[in-house]
Amino acid sequence: MKQIFTLLFCLPFLFAQAQSLTGIESVEYDPTNQIFLVSNGNNVVRMHSDAIPQGTLGVAKADYGMEVMNGVLFSIVGSAVKGYDVTTGAQVMTKTISGAVFLNGMASNGVDKLWVTDFSAKKVHELNVADLANPTSTVIVAATGSTPNGICYDATQNRLVLVSWGSNAAIKAIDLSTNTLSTIVTTSLGNIDGVDNDNYGNYYVASWSPNAITRYSNEFTTSQTITVTGGVSSPADICYAEEIDTLAIPCSGNNQVKFVGFNPSYVGSLETEKFEASGFPTQVTDLYQVAFTLPEAKLVRIEIFDVQGKLIDTPFTQTLPQGQHQIVLTELPNASGLYFVRVSAGAEFATTHFER
Repeated sequence: MKQIFTLLFCLPFLFAQAQSLTGIESVEYDPTNQIFLVSNGNNVVRMHSDAIPQGTLGVAKADYGMEVMNGVLFSIVGSAVKGYDVTTGAQVMTKTISGAVFLNGMASNGVDKLWVTDFSAKKVHELNVADLANPTSTVIVAATGSTPNGICYDATQNRLVLVSWGSNAAIKAIDLSTNTLSTIVTTSLGNIDGVDNDNYGNYYVASWSPNAITRYSNEFTTSQTITVTGGVSSPADICYAEEIDTLAIPCSGNNQVKFVGFNPSYVGSLETEKFEASGFPTQVTDLYQVAFTLPEAKLVRIEIFDVQGKLIDTPFTQTLPQGQHQIVLTELPNASGLYFVRVSAGAEFATTHFER
């Protein structure tokens, strides 16, 4: 059964005027420095999930796909894959791909290998970057059939998962023991750009038709649509930062990056449960998240009360569809104290609390 997973993430997208993004295509998480790296035309911008830029990464550039591995940011620059130190931004590797036409998506095994799709030549290249001074490349799939775009690595099943451009876009697998290509599922989505997986075996794909992020179970038998406040515009090479359970979405249509933070207990399950609500964290600073599951479409209202029972605010009122939902509240009471949050779904309600 298809479900809708709605997350409202209301943090403003803030930038210094001199550092607005342009031509973004990809984002990756750097666990060494605990920061996201965003392709930005002639440079790479460093950014936390509050969407505030932290300057550029040295001389690093990225036209399309990127991967962080062993302290190096690998990126596609024209017909080459280049490597940059994630701390200094110094260039540490370059490898020109013979016969490359339009290099696009990139994946890594986290150890020594990269995989790169060629959108126009319909090929998949494998790079061994164990020796940064002497990287090698080979073609592992010479004809992908459908136009290949995003790609990610699945260590559990020793495979690559490849998404396609075009209508009714196919999601394919490459068995790395044989380099055999097969179709996992033909979707109803059009122009799938990016794909990544989380800690729990789920996959996230970014499509342009509709403009959406769809979450699939490990074998792509069950799906959910994730919507973000304000929507997404031509979402490109997405990144799921497993270390912090956060999905980063570069929107190439409006040069914005949106961050979706997940409660791990909700990420791992696609099951629909009866209505109940939970809230976190209990000690808040600037945001509070409310999570719940609706057995059917209902009008949901969220109200905040002080300890005397006085209604302080009603920050959310909207009819939501069946499925799992996670609402992020950012406009919270300023005064210190204990607050109660009532989540009403039709005639039912649940109460959580937080303290400032």
